[in-house]
Amino acid sequence: MKFLSEYRDPELVKSFLESIRKTITRPWTIMEVCGGQTHSLVKNGLLNLLPHEITMVHGPGCPVCVTPLSLIDKAVHLAQDKNVILCSFGDMLRVPGSVKSLLQAKAEGADVRILYSPLEAVSLAEAHPDRQVVFFAVGFETTAPANALSVIHAERKKLDNYSILASHVLVPPAMKAVLDDEDNVIQAFLAAGHVCTIMGIDEYYPIANEYKVPLVVTGFEPVDLLQGILMAVKQLEAGEWKLENQYSRVVKPEGNPEAIKVIRQVFETMDREWRGIGTIPQSGYEVRPEYARFDANLKFAVNIKVAGESKECIAGQVLRGIKKPHECPQFGKKCTPSHPLGAPMVSSEGACAAYYHFSNADLEEEVL
Repeated sequence: MKFLSEYRDPELVKSFLESIRKTITRPWTIMEVCGGQTHSLVKNGLLNLLPHEITMVHGPGCPVCVTPLSLIDKAVHLAQDKNVILCSFGDMLRVPGSVKSLLQAKAEGADVRILYSPLEAVSLAEAHPDRQVVFFAVGFETTAPANALSVIHAERKKLDNYSILASHVLVPPAMKAVLDDEDNVIQAFLAAGHVCTIMGIDEYYPIANEYKVPLVVTGFEPVDLLQGILMAVKQLEAGEWKLENQYSRVVKPEGNPEAIKVIRQVFETMDREWRGIGTIPQSGYEVRPEYARFDANLKFAVNIKVAGESKECIAGQVLRGIKKPHECPQFGKKCTPSHPLGAPMVSSEGACAAYYHFSNADLEEEVL
């Protein structure tokens, strides 16, 4: 129980844990969709505090982890072009491509820059009119508004040297894919609060009703997650399935209308390949034809050979909730944050990274 004193409200944590213990009568399997939720569960020791009847399964909610290998390779290829400034959020740099990562390309001399906002990339394009600036636009619905806004700003500034390499993926189709999987064992979901802050919650009602699964939108603090788990367990024990919003202090049913408007102005929904999972219909955003001149996929004619994933990496099974990170034979051995076989070991939202850093504190990484 050493973790309880570190929580913002330890008494509330104790209360939720006690309520879960009093409510549960049989085993239940619950998936937290978002990698941020996974890190909070593992880092704060919640998996050890929950009753043994509850199995938490880690879902595909890490956009860095599911970015297709071909797009990583394309980003690396563009970065090696002396005429290109390749910009990205920091968590993409160490994700392995089929040959190298963006960090390795940077070490070899490529102009790869870590930014905190795509609007910074627009400013770079203004400052370097003689070079092409490409922003690697990765993320769920959460980061889509800022990436879309960068395109709008570039258009207003009449920039012809700015584009985005879009790899946006959407949460609801991923949840359906998990439920449709023949190996699925998920009985309830904790949905990602930050995504619902942008998009609202309307898309989740059909999932709860069609698949007859409880679905609870939660935040990321321990009290949020425990209350969400309690809400899900109460539904499961009562034989109910509905959508509930634990994160109502932030998530409004309608989401953020202005953000949604910007997303729909620049992006359209399309089929998207998920690394380690495969293609999920209508699960991603692509730049609309009206903004094609800002689409790096169209602007740069690059033929990337389709490369296979490492046969030793079980990231796909981890992302689909079939296996836990520590069940991988290479976990902490051939696969470490410094030498990853797959993206979940290096992403800030990756389940393997969470287990490595917080669930295996005594595991020492080999330094070469």
